[in-house]
Amino acid sequence: MIAALAHINRKWLAAAFTVLWLICVALLPEPIVLVTEHIKFSLLGLIGAVFANATGAGGGVVFIPAFHQLGFSGAQSVATSFAIQCFGMTAGALSWWLGYQRHQRTHANWQSFGKIIGLCIVGSVSGALISQYAHIRAPAATHLVFSVFSIILGLMTLYSCKRGAGVWRNQINAVDCWMISWIGLAGGMVTAWLSVGVGELLAVYLILRGYHLAMSIAAAVIVSAITVWSAIPYHVLVSQEIQWGVVLFAGPCAVIGGLLARSLVSRLSIRLVKLLFAAWVLLTGVFTLVLSA
Repeated sequence: MIAALAHINRKWLAAAFTVLWLICVALLPEPIVLVTEHIKFSLLGLIGAVFANATGAGGGVVFIPAFHQLGFSGAQSVATSFAIQCFGMTAGALSWWLGYQRHQRTHANWQSFGKIIGLCIVGSVSGALISQYAHIRAPAATHLVFSVFSIILGLMTLYSCKRGAGVWRNQINAVDCWMISWIGLAGGMVTAWLSVGVGELLAVYLILRGYHLAMSIAAAVIVSAITVWSAIPYHVLVSQEIQWGVVLFAGPCAVIGGLLARSLVSRLSIRLVKLLFAAWVLLTGVFTLVLSA
């Protein structure tokens, strides 16, 4: 009975969300033109959210190269990516958290889950806000920093694929606490510049240290979601560079992608998830670097 009621509630929530979206579109000027010009971003939002929430990599890994190709400025790309991730990463974070509460809370490999998230969030939120409001800028053009960052992460994750799914580390030590805190701070600043950063850094570190893959991804997704929510007010109130037409179409589909991601990870082998993550991040970095040459 409870499961059936929950299913009905989800159906009503989806219906209400759909009606609200249709009203928003109808109230905007020239809704038919709006749909024609922006419907393509729905697929982008779906793909970006599935990838982001299935690997721990932020959606910017997909969005930034796409927006760069479409001629968006660096500020527009980052701001719009943040807004879309507020939909997709939030849905993914809730999915991972509910899965943890129902299935992994007492599992030995997930015992450090809450502590890892707490340590990283303090640094990541602080780093993002300091970077934004102290006007600390990226050391080079946004797409160049993104390219180098992605290539390094891809190579590191490929290296980690050599490790099999043997005994997983389940307790963080003093070194891990220190590293995760600094990853949060540095990753938060990088995220403010590129809309990606802290999730990838945390996921790669945890994977290289031997923590359970699904736990590493879940922690990275939740930290990324909280970080983008802490940073989005700056783009709404200060930079005002968000392309709302894109968000209107990509955001709802990102919610769907975020909800599907955890199920996708559970159906794939650990090595395959690692390889897909590494290959996508590495190829995206190389592709964007070539375009910027």
